[in-house]
Amino acid sequence: MISCISGCRQPSASRRGLEMPCILLQEEKTCDILIGENSIKKSTMTVETKPSNDDDSNQEAEPSQFLDDEAKKNLPVKKKTSCCTGLKAFLAALSFSYFSKALSGTIMKSSITQIERRFDLTSSTVGFIDGSFEMGNLLVIAFVSYFGAKLHRPKVIAVGCFTMALGSLLTAMPHFFMGYYKYETAPHTASSANLTSSINPCSLHQDVNKTKMLEISQSGCEKEPSSYMWVYILLGNMLRGIGETPITPLGISYLDDFAKEENVPVYVGCLHTIAMLGPMFGFLLGSLCAKLYVDIGFVDLGSITITPQDSRWVGAWWLGFLIGGVASFIAAIPFCFLPKSLKKPEEANNDRTSYSLLGNMGSTRNKVAPAKPKPKKWSVILKDFCTSLKKVLSNRMYFTFLCCSVLQFSSFIGFLTYKPKYMEQQYGQSTSKSNFLIGLTSLPPVGIGIFLGGLIMKKYKMSIIGATKFAFTMSFLAYVTSLLHFFVGCENHVVAGMTVSYEGKPIPYNENAIFSECNSDCKCASKAWDPVCGDNGLTYVSACLAGCTTSVGHGKNTVFHNCSCLEASSSWTGNNSATLGQCPKSKDCSMKFIYYTVIQVISGFCYALGGTPAYMIMFRCVQPELKSLAVGLYTLIMRILGGIPAPVYFGALIDKTCLKWGSTSCGQRGACRLYDSNAYRYVYLGLSAVLRGPSYLIAIIFFILIKKHFQNKNSTPIENGGREECLMNKEDYCKVKARLPGSSDAENESCI
Repeated sequence: MISCISGCRQPSASRRGLEMPCILLQEEKTCDILIGENSIKKSTMTVETKPSNDDDSNQEAEPSQFLDDEAKKNLPVKKKTSCCTGLKAFLAALSFSYFSKALSGTIMKSSITQIERRFDLTSSTVGFIDGSFEMGNLLVIAFVSYFGAKLHRPKVIAVGCFTMALGSLLTAMPHFFMGYYKYETAPHTASSANLTSSINPCSLHQDVNKTKMLEISQSGCEKEPSSYMWVYILLGNMLRGIGETPITPLGISYLDDFAKEENVPVYVGCLHTIAMLGPMFGFLLGSLCAKLYVDIGFVDLGSITITPQDSRWVGAWWLGFLIGGVASFIAAIPFCFLPKSLKKPEEANNDRTSYSLLGNMGSTRNKVAPAKPKPKKWSVILKDFCTSLKKVLSNRMYFTFLCCSVLQFSSFIGFLTYKPKYMEQQYGQSTSKSNFLIGLTSLPPVGIGIFLGGLIMKKYKMSIIGATKFAFTMSFLAYVTSLLHFFVGCENHVVAGMTVSYEGKPIPYNENAIFSECNSDCKCASKAWDPVCGDNGLTYVSACLAGCTTSVGHGKNTVFHNCSCLEASSSWTGNNSATLGQCPKSKDCSMKFIYYTVIQVISGFCYALGGTPAYMIMFRCVQPELKSLAVGLYTLIMRILGGIPAPVYFGALIDKTCLKWGSTSCGQRGACRLYDSNAYRYVYLGLSAVLRGPSYLIAIIFFILIKKHFQNKNSTPIENGGREECLMNKEDYCKVKARLPGSSDAENESCI
């Protein structure tokens, strides 16, 4: 109930220019605002009278009736809404678009190894292809951020989803123009593919056949498609990055504009929860595609002599991109039918009810059309932008946080990009199993950690100093835990002439001695990679280099006998036979792989637990009016200094650990077939640790700055984003808030 004791004019001290619809009198009176059982008395005021017309005199006659009518007229009316409103439809469509973009991005990560082998690329080149997504994103992010909000946002998002679909389809296109995959193999395999007669692998490499083999190689080189088909994958990934750009900024802003304020965090939480399903399904889909042969349905699988554990195996990498493209296309359709704007729901917050009601009542009497702001010149806009940019970068807290984040993000991107490959080379796992385990064991703990991190912040109402401590502690704990990976690595593959001698003794790093007395009569090709596993447990580069003279069977079941190099092993007295493929890792290595998985789960959970507080700290480091610029600059720097270069230099260092490079039909260097496991482990884990280590020294400096800046202030909990919204001037607003029912202590402290 709202009433006035006698008439009075409310002074225009309101923040929004609101006026109390009271009656104009010459004498001094006291005005009471009665809200429920709380009464707030305004001090006595003197108001000058103004000439009133006939309508004013009529209003003075019955002031109480006028107020009652206005109050009843402006009271919020609860309307029944259907379960499928425009906002809910937009939220559902946006959730699916989040899922589809995360799915497509994860498919690329899970297909890195397959693409490297299919196109005979180095790890650094594949890293450059992976970083092209960030390049495409950066090309249009400024344009979308500035013009996107002025256009039809749902349709702009629809165009983005269609572009993502086109990019995914363009990425898969080279598969249909390159012909069948011809993996590197020794001549005996091709000869015995459909024969069961005995074949001598050694005799096929005699000098008499060198001219014939050279002719076959030259003809294969002439018929081979262009080796630059991978450029289409790069362009497709870049196009997918362009299409992904408008989804997050325009989608979140659309929700923020047309949803109730108290519902926006819930909606954003739903989006991120559903988005976490994308990577999980992406890795599981990548696992399924990696298990299928690349040309499945077009070749006789019985003639294929390699298995998914082989370093030459290429799965159906293109199938995942087709599925991702279809998902993005479906995600675009609902946005085409959504309106440009929705009706803003009536505010129902306790802290706004009374004053929004008073504002509506006052606006019925006095409505002043706001003057349209004059458009600013580009020179003024540019000057304001430079000034704001200088303020953000000169903020010591924000700058140190930015430096710390760049190191952390670079380490994370490089580690994630080559994680499946590390599991293959270090623990002898197939690409399919590596992707499956990442999707099943690594991602769920991360999702749970992000959720619990936000829950802990809300429960304990952490200040910015508390959030900084929590984020630093969790991240450092994850870092220390990840260092245990150095102690759970496996030894090198036991390959004769590469990692051990033909007698089984270790040889120095990168000292190739694949030729020996036991195979000197065969005159084998040195570049061929068609490994066989001897009964003595040693892997040989090819059956010829193992000194085998006979073979039986065909396809994957081919068995080689009378292998002279097996006799060179002093400790071996069994059969001199060998089968296709590398020898498996030891049982001890399988146990270490379990330890690796457990460490990965624990460190990922701890890191994610501090992720939400760390992200929220950024919003409190800068002034409220500079938050948008700070977030945009943060995203830009992370992609330029982290997302694009990290996969490239990680891949370049990994290439340095290669022991055996494959060869194409043209005789050029192909993808790496065998890595030095020890060197790979130290480079891959060491580079990640070296990047993250200094970031904690910067984090200590950041904490000192934060503590110095906020220790004398009563900061509000970060769960509210540190926002204080005063509808009236600060003094009057706080007097009312202190007495309104349901007002929190944190909100009252913000007014002190």
